[in-house]
Amino acid sequence: MELIKGIPVSPGIVVGRAFHVGEAERHVPQRTLARGEIESELVRLDEALDAASNELGLLRDRTERELGSEPAKIFGFHLGLLRDKALLDIIRRRIRTELVNAEQAVADQFQSLINQFQRMGNVVFEQKANDVVDLERRILGKLMGETQSRLAQLKEPAVIIAHELTPSQTADLDRTKVIAIAIDAGGQTGHTSIVARALGLPAVVGCQRATTDIEDGDLVLVDGDAGVLIVHPDEAILAEYRIRAERGMQRRRSMQAESSLDSVTTDGTTISLMGNIEFPEEIDAVLSSGGDGVGLFRTEFLFLTRREPPDEEEQFRVYRHAIELLAGRNITFRTLDLGADKYTQEAMDEPERNPFLGLRSIRYCLADQPLFKTQLRAIMRASVHGPCKIMFPLVSTLMELRQAKMILADVCEELSEDGLPFNPGVKVGMMVEVPSAALMARVFASESDFFSIGTNDLVQYTLAVDRGNERVANLYTAASPAVLHLVKSVIRGGRHAGIDVSLCGEIAGDPEFTMLLIGMGLRTLSMVPAQIPLIKRVVRLVNLEHCERIARKAGSFDSERQIQTFLRDELRRIDPETFGTWTAA
Repeated sequence: MELIKGIPVSPGIVVGRAFHVGEAERHVPQRTLARGEIESELVRLDEALDAASNELGLLRDRTERELGSEPAKIFGFHLGLLRDKALLDIIRRRIRTELVNAEQAVADQFQSLINQFQRMGNVVFEQKANDVVDLERRILGKLMGETQSRLAQLKEPAVIIAHELTPSQTADLDRTKVIAIAIDAGGQTGHTSIVARALGLPAVVGCQRATTDIEDGDLVLVDGDAGVLIVHPDEAILAEYRIRAERGMQRRRSMQAESSLDSVTTDGTTISLMGNIEFPEEIDAVLSSGGDGVGLFRTEFLFLTRREPPDEEEQFRVYRHAIELLAGRNITFRTLDLGADKYTQEAMDEPERNPFLGLRSIRYCLADQPLFKTQLRAIMRASVHGPCKIMFPLVSTLMELRQAKMILADVCEELSEDGLPFNPGVKVGMMVEVPSAALMARVFASESDFFSIGTNDLVQYTLAVDRGNERVANLYTAASPAVLHLVKSVIRGGRHAGIDVSLCGEIAGDPEFTMLLIGMGLRTLSMVPAQIPLIKRVVRLVNLEHCERIARKAGSFDSERQIQTFLRDELRRIDPETFGTWTAA
């Protein structure tokens, strides 16, 4: 039995067999062949080599056609290696005599060649080593199957083990086959974590060694509540976790039964609880969980799940569908929050060294106005079908906000000229996610219809902690006095200007923070739909005076540890049965 600790990002406890997906070089399976498997294994090898050769040939031809003969020569070395009889004979001989599987034989022999080139201490040979690495990955990819083909092989429920999953890969997981996710990389607020929560899949990220310590088919217990993987759990552990899982299910069923009740404190203060979603299909989960609407529609997921951006008509249909499903309830569309992701970085001629401080979010949209205008046209056209708001992400300067609003005004003018209907009364606001915006909240409030505080990025930029880096994950906390000071500043700025202020970061769905946020003056919280019943339970157990007292007390502490301990103790005090052993996911 082995225990692997990670970061809990989506609650739930499940037990299942491990199934590796992801880049071939991350995990090369080792298996001893039976004598009767030798010929079929050699056929697998030849098929992989042929597929890689055909792929490289097409790539060389296209490169020569589009870029000229000189760059096309790069692939000559690759193709030459694939025809190298000496190299391939060694791989085939190992399969025949040592009974190793094709993946291991390829990986060992190519690694030996890579080491030879690297030892030569010459720039030219170092480049050759990189070429060998690239070719090795291509062949192993053919042998092991790309992620999608691997997933297609799933015949029974499994726990996905990967070094990293993209948001689109996570969104495409077959819920009938995938029961949990465990990945080496990632942090609590990464897009993969967000999608896992939205799909209701127990997930642990930041495991660091899941792909190396867990083999295909291993029995794995995934504790998404505590952020723990247990490999080969014994019967005693399984029995203990069955009891914990059942208690967790009972609590969730109890809270789900209360989800239709009003979200009102004991002294009559209404707290609006909204859902954060990526797809219209999640709206049913928001409403069935007792949500009042959608406080954050992350529109970039329409773009991350495809190679080409969706056109205006496709976006319009998606936005209209979401509005119609809400039947009069409000929805806030966040415009594209792209730039710090693989989708955009891979499309750049030269990827940015530090994309989180680069051309992302509103900056990316302002730099690609045709893309931005297409989205704004689609949202405004959909606005006639029900109440909605538009929210600009990661605004850091007043000029960015003004420029975005000017582009929106141009779009409205164009729609009028085209005779296309839209709602001219759509409210336009911004996310407050960086310290510059929080500190200047009063100034921004004079030109915004509303604020939505995005604590995920606000924490990251205030504390200078990469929220997706598992090595510094322990430093990432919204309980920082500095972060809470900025949140308070935004609330005051909004109140001074008379505009609505909500919060849509991860802490909106963390019950430890609920009383604090209410006490600080927030009346609208937006979260993952599954968290709505839990937060509603807290709301219905407290009164405004109690919450304000908690906010004042928390404001007197000078360390995040004091604040976290205090908030956790207060939460357990109001409902010991539910939160007596509470561990935030």
